[in-house]
Amino acid sequence: MARAVTTQRKAFNTLLAWGIGLGIFFPILWTILTSFKTEGQAIADPPLFLMFDWTLENYAVVQERSDYMKFLTNSVVIAGGSTLLGILIAIPAAWSMAFVPSKRTKDILLWMLSTKMLPAVGVLYPIYLLFIELGILDTRTGLVVVLMLINLPIIVWMLYTYFREIPSEILEAARMDGASLKSEILYVLTPMAIPGIASTILLNFILAWNEAFWTLNLTAAKAAPLTAFIASYSSPEGLFYAKLSAASTMAIAPILILGWFSQKQLVRGLTFGAVK
Repeated sequence: MARAVTTQRKAFNTLLAWGIGLGIFFPILWTILTSFKTEGQAIADPPLFLMFDWTLENYAVVQERSDYMKFLTNSVVIAGGSTLLGILIAIPAAWSMAFVPSKRTKDILLWMLSTKMLPAVGVLYPIYLLFIELGILDTRTGLVVVLMLINLPIIVWMLYTYFREIPSEILEAARMDGASLKSEILYVLTPMAIPGIASTILLNFILAWNEAFWTLNLTAAKAAPLTAFIASYSSPEGLFYAKLSAASTMAIAPILILGWFSQKQLVRGLTFGAVK
């Protein structure tokens, strides 16, 4: 009897997980399907799911109208640069908080996390004026810096959590063997925390890739990433749903592929230290 109940519970949990997964994935699937419709089919009532005339016209129009590779390159440079810079700053910060804590360490961590609760629009104007004064408005450098700063609390918190799972005795043994601080972090701590560091890099790359508020307000043309590429298909005349869906599909395709191939590493990193 107990075995039958356990089997039913597992089956229910499996169906529930599949239902939640499909519910999350459905908007992406609908966007992809809409990208292959004509504009008339895209706004048809009732909606057309699979029974429609498939076309690549929207992708051809998007390619002719916009320089997709320029937007893609900007996204890769901005997301990659902000993530790399954030990791270089966060590893020493997380190391000091995890292995050399002070009485204020928890307060500092909570303060860092509280900055994520600040409405971005509240600091847009001063940052905009600062970017003008520094001459980095509509530049990749400016976006790399601002995206690094807004994601830095998350990077530090994640690395701090992973580092706390590493026994401090290992680092003490390295110090007794004469390891310098640089060697301790590079050759002892970092290799042991690779799963956690990798998942942190992946997650923050995705966050930077998907960031729209700052990229739309601090860029115009030169440094515009794929979020601006998508927004360009919304015009005063109205939304062109099929073309907008094609642009969205082209924008999310690289990050979907990256997530698909790195999902095992991401799950391994997010569960790092959860099982003793």
